[in-house]
Amino acid sequence: MLNVHHLESRRTGGDSPGNLITLCETCHKALHRGEITLKAKRGQSFRTEAFMGIMRSEVLNRLKASHPELEVNNTYGYRTKHARIANDIAKSHCADAFCIAGNLGAERLGEFFFQKQTRRNNRQIHKLSILKGGIRKRNQAPFEVNGFRLFDKVACKGEEGFIFGRRSSGFFDV
Repeated sequence: MLNVHHLESRRTGGDSPGNLITLCETCHKALHRGEITLKAKRGQSFRTEAFMGIMRSEVLNRLKASHPELEVNNTYGYRTKHARIANDIAKSHCADAFCIAGNLGAERLGEFFFQKQTRRNNRQIHKLSILKGGIRKRNQAPFEVNGFRLFDKVACKGEEGFIFGRRSSGFFDV
């Protein structure tokens, strides 16, 4: 019989896949008795991979729905890399898009859309945890960055907008 073991306690590590390991019942009991030790470490989170998988399928489904007359297919990185190497093209996101499209002779416009995954809420701000020494951790940009505050009205690229995100590095989401 197989048992699931938490690498970190369930209280601190939760039931995320990176915190779980499968052991036979004999080894699991021996581990809890202290007779054996594990060299396994907690794995990485799957959040970014899950986000990209969701985005990929959503973009694919929306393209198929909005352009039923076109053949829309999914592709993989090894195919893109092969096309790029075979045509002696430098690696870039824009070049990869041309390799995926299969039209390497097309005129390049020099502009493209960019989507950035941003965290919507830092839940750690609201926690007071003994595990962190009982100190409230504040991973926030300062109240004012380069003279701008959250929700300030600004002019950006000839249009009016509002700052809804700011970074201590000086970058803003408008």
